[in-house]
Amino acid sequence: MAEAIRRRHRARRILLVSIGSMLGVVFVGLSAILTAGGIFVPSVYLQPWSASYYQNFSDPRMQLVAQAVLAPSGHNMQPWTVQLDTADPNVLYLYTDPTRLTPAVDPLARQTMVSQGTFLAYLQVAAAHLGYTATLELFPRGTYDETSLRASMSHLPVARITLARDPATKTADYKSLFLSDTNRSPYTAAPLTAQQTRALDAVAATSPASLSLFTDSKDLKVLGAFGVEGTLIETKNLAATKESDAVTYLTEQAKNKARSGFGVEGRGTSGFMKYVLQGVITFVPSMNDDAAGATSAIAVTDAAVAHTAAYGLISTTGNTRKEQVEAGILYAQFSLHARTLGLVMQPLSQVLQEYPSMAAPYAAIHAEYAPDGQTIQMLVRIGTPTTDYPLSMRRDAKALVHTP
Repeated sequence: MAEAIRRRHRARRILLVSIGSMLGVVFVGLSAILTAGGIFVPSVYLQPWSASYYQNFSDPRMQLVAQAVLAPSGHNMQPWTVQLDTADPNVLYLYTDPTRLTPAVDPLARQTMVSQGTFLAYLQVAAAHLGYTATLELFPRGTYDETSLRASMSHLPVARITLARDPATKTADYKSLFLSDTNRSPYTAAPLTAQQTRALDAVAATSPASLSLFTDSKDLKVLGAFGVEGTLIETKNLAATKESDAVTYLTEQAKNKARSGFGVEGRGTSGFMKYVLQGVITFVPSMNDDAAGATSAIAVTDAAVAHTAAYGLISTTGNTRKEQVEAGILYAQFSLHARTLGLVMQPLSQVLQEYPSMAAPYAAIHAEYAPDGQTIQMLVRIGTPTTDYPLSMRRDAKALVHTP
């Protein structure tokens, strides 16, 4: 009897030791993963999202730049530089940064120019909140020489921005500056209300660009299919995937250094799981190879378009650089006001890219939705969110200042 009791006690001790050892291994492994994922590293790249960040600057122009840097941009490249006029404290200039182009997916730099417009729209909203009007003059020194595009971008400003005190100015969309601009998750089944639709249509009332909203089931199906097809083609474009890989950062240290491009936040991953995923990918890079990325992108897009209440198309009569910027201004105004109304959106503009393998769907969507020769500048899905999406990296406003 005593021997049986001793054997049971011994077996129990062995079991407890084994469980303790296993838990120890798990703890050590998880600690290693979280450490590699950067859980102890401050997320400096998120500082501009603080509503008080702009207060680090005394110059009103830089206070606006510090908030305009939150604007969305193609590949989150934030291709902006600014020049502060030394002769007039109320004037600054916006330039395109030619070192931040993405020629594989944006060979004509059209999306880059749309991104200039988003910056200007955010700056105007920030200005209104701080009691200024920000008047824009696009291409004040002439448009680019397309045969020497990068050099032109360095020397010719996209816009001259003039500030004027205006205590009567106001904006309803200021708080939306600080909300994530892209939500890739499936949306609820709730359709846009008549009030939301009217409010979004009204955003385009004074814009040279045009906005069209589509809620009909046929259009939802057709436009969703274009979104999926564009994603599929882009994931098969080796140059495009390599370009995206080059601006993807998977540790907190790398994100703090780059402060632009892609991270796991773009997949909707945040909080504790962000560090887990970053750490696992650090140890098992194959989890983030091109094949895995393509599979994930297609699955996410499939799920997204299956749960979309509406689509929006932003178009311009032609396709000049000025019109591209104007389209970006309208897109940002549209996106900001949508968030004010409790809606979210996601660009699905891969189908609008101008490289050879995208030529067929590009022509098809224009034939269907721009029959009079307009250029579709943006395709976005719209709806009521099922989840909040994490914030993405942003550059330090001081890094945008340059002398051309």
